[in-house]
Amino acid sequence: QERSARLRRWYELMVESKEELARIITAESGKPLKEAQGEIMYSASFLEWFAEEARRIYGDVIPASAKDRRVLVLKQPVGVAAIITPWNFPSAMITRKVGAALAAGCTVVVKPAEDTPLSALALGELANQAGIPAGVYNVVPCSRQQAAAVGEVLCTDPLVSKISFTGSTATGKILLKHAAGTVKRVSMELGGHAPFIVFDSANVDRAVAGALASKYRNSGQTCVCTNRFLVQKRIHDEFVEKFAKAIEKELHVGNGFDAKTTQGPLINEKAVEKVEKHIKDAVSQGASIVTGGKRHSLGKNFFEPTLLSNVTTKMLCTQEETFGPLAAVIKFETEAEAVAIANAVNVGLAGYFYSQDPAQIWRVAEQLEVGMVGVNEGIISSVECPFGGIKESGLGREGSKYGIDEYLEIKYVCFGGL
Repeated sequence: QERSARLRRWYELMVESKEELARIITAESGKPLKEAQGEIMYSASFLEWFAEEARRIYGDVIPASAKDRRVLVLKQPVGVAAIITPWNFPSAMITRKVGAALAAGCTVVVKPAEDTPLSALALGELANQAGIPAGVYNVVPCSRQQAAAVGEVLCTDPLVSKISFTGSTATGKILLKHAAGTVKRVSMELGGHAPFIVFDSANVDRAVAGALASKYRNSGQTCVCTNRFLVQKRIHDEFVEKFAKAIEKELHVGNGFDAKTTQGPLINEKAVEKVEKHIKDAVSQGASIVTGGKRHSLGKNFFEPTLLSNVTTKMLCTQEETFGPLAAVIKFETEAEAVAIANAVNVGLAGYFYSQDPAQIWRVAEQLEVGMVGVNEGIISSVECPFGGIKESGLGREGSKYGIDEYLEIKYVCFGGL
């Protein structure tokens, strides 16, 4: 009950400070202020949710096989949890993990991304004000040069019982190796390569609206952003034409603090270079630039929202996660072909498809090899829903009623001699 009350107070303070917290996110990452405000409310919702879940950590009484025994199952906190978070959601990725950990009774050490440490420290200030005891929520910022070394310490120190990481698959594999030495509990939310399939039966206008939201949120820099658009032959041209018009009309690149901005800068020069590399490779293999295609006139890390057509599965942009404002459209003919292309990767975080055929909806939803499916919906994240992937996209789930289990050990107690 005490943990519940403190988390609830932390949630209330976040809501009261939402404007200041959002401005920190925009200043650190360039995320448009409206999106940053949305992130803060999303972040706070995890503290509210887990404040409520803290009082619902139920054990079990199991019918025993012997008359003189009673069998109990207790759930206990795993211990110290190391939380390693990314820059693209510098607040939400912390509260989604920390809310569950504190609700379970764990203490945490947070290593925020080197690009966005201030959001983590601001949450620490509010945790203090909420009465979270000293030493329960700890933040360890570090430079880019020291990030690997700090991550290794967190994963190898025997005092740490649990690792929770959100970031790239490559980094996740390194952390898993480090954690293996002390057989730590781990949960990993790693890279995605989300397919977005538009079948002939789809409502094209709704599919375009979903595509715009799924691809260009945070300038394409989210783990569940669509990376491959698969559009069926009959409606392909209509979809591409309407998608291009929507991009040109509705997306505005600019300073994150400007009210009309929907697309801020990419996080750094390396991110811009990757987008350029993917476009250059695709065009060299026959892809067409429908709109965008180059750095924005604002310069630095700003890039034009880009749409490519005539894309094939041999191009880099369909083999790697771009993590930028690049939409690549592949034309397909049959449902089986689309599902095969969607599943022909080693990751499986999110997947989306648009269809108005009920039988097809059931088939494809079950066949897509991903942890989360959006059917006729481009935005799927919600505090009530289990977030996570399969294959090399990760281990475990966050948020929802399942999220707290990642921070609990199950203890079986056999009470004999009765």
